[in-house]
Amino acid sequence: MDNLYLSIVIGGQRALLPAACVESVVEVDEITAVPCAPAHVRGLFALRSRVLTVIDPLPALGETRASDHGDQAVIVHVDGHLYAMLVDDVDDVVVIDGAPAAPRALLTPGWSSHIRGALELDGEPLLLIDIARIVAGPLDLAA
Repeated sequence: MDNLYLSIVIGGQRALLPAACVESVVEVDEITAVPCAPAHVRGLFALRSRVLTVIDPLPALGETRASDHGDQAVIVHVDGHLYAMLVDDVDDVVVIDGAPAAPRALLTPGWSSHIRGALELDGEPLLLIDIARIVAGPLDLAA
C-alpha cells in the first residue's frame, strides 16, 4: 500500500517516512563510533545479531543536534541494506491518499534536497523524507 506512512519527528519537525521502507522501530542503547565516518554516520549498532549503520538525519539536512540523540531509531531499508535512522519521536502509522506536492513554504537547502514533497495530514503539511538521500548524506552545496 503506497499510501501508508510512518509519522516521525526529526529535529522538532514532524515528517513522514514511506511505511514500505520501514522494518521496525527500536531503542538504540550503545552506538560504536566509526573513525573518519561522515558526520551523518553516527556509528554502528548491533540489532538481533546484525550490525547496522546508524544514520543521524540532522547533519544530512545541514543542521546540528541541540542535544545528544534520543534512544529511538527507525530501521529502514535502502538498496537491500538496513540502516538505523535516529529520530526524536515516532508518532503513528497513518494513511494519506494522494501524491506528494511541492512544499508551500521555503525550506533550507538541506531539507529541500532530502524530501520527496509534502503531504497533508489533518490540515498539517508534513514533509515526506527521501530515505535514500538521508542515508547518502548532505549534498555538496558548494559544487
